[in-house]
Amino acid sequence: MSSEQNAKYWKRNIRYLLSLLAVWFLVSYGCGILFAPQLNTIKIGGFPLGFWFAQQGSIYIFVLLIFLYVYLMNRLDKEFDVDEE
Repeated sequence: MSSEQNAKYWKRNIRYLLSLLAVWFLVSYGCGILFAPQLNTIKIGGFPLGFWFAQQGSIYIFVLLIFLYVYLMNRLDKEFDVDEE
């Protein structure tokens, strides 16, 4: 891979990483702490939504973000022909 392609690859990789971390931060800190009073007006299984995000929701979102990152990186690797296959 040329140095120009290498730079493009890493630029997109970092963009994916920062975007996914921003989503995780928004869900874990925003929904679990900052927006909890507004979210607590909604109930899920008898528990306030803000409490649910603080206890379980951010973990579920984090796991989903891991799978999304794997999907995006596999697609990026194939695009730049650095995949393992």
